[in-house]
Amino acid sequence: MKSGKEIEILVRGVCIQKGQLLVCQSKGARNTYLPGGHVEWGEKAEASLRREILEELGVRARVGAFLGAVEHTFVQKRERIYEVNLMFRMEIPELAPGRVPEACEDWIRFRWIPLTRLGHGYLEPWPLRRLVPQWVGGKAAQDRWGSTL
Repeated sequence: MKSGKEIEILVRGVCIQKGQLLVCQSKGARNTYLPGGHVEWGEKAEASLRREILEELGVRARVGAFLGAVEHTFVQKRERIYEVNLMFRMEIPELAPGRVPEACEDWIRFRWIPLTRLGHGYLEPWPLRRLVPQWVGGKAAQDRWGSTL
C-alpha cells in the first residue's frame, strides 16, 4: 500500500513517423499512453527510456531531445497515483506505421495513431493531446509543461 506521499518519475518517448504517433495501451483499457516507464534509482532518464523500450518492444531506441514534462494524477485500484512524466523525442527505425509493433510483455499492446486524432486515441495524460503536436511542429515558442492537477 502506498503512503500517498510518493511521486513516481516516468520517462516517455515521442516516436512519430509519417504523421503517426506510437502509443502503448494496457490490454482491456481504453486510454493510451506514450511508450516508456519508470526511472529506476540512479538511472539517467535517457538510459531508462532505452531500457524500457528494449524490455517492452525488444528493439533499440534512439533517444533525442528533451521535449517537456507533464505532472499527472489519477486513481488506480482505489489509490491516488501522482507522477511526473519526462518526455523525449525518440526514434525506432525498426518500426513503421502500417505494421502493428509486437509487445514483449503480455499485458500491453502498441499501435499507431494519427497526430490529428490524439483525443480519439484517448491519449493520457490529456495535456499531451495539445503538447505533442506543438513539440513536433517546430514552433519557436513552445509550451514545455502540462498538468492534470
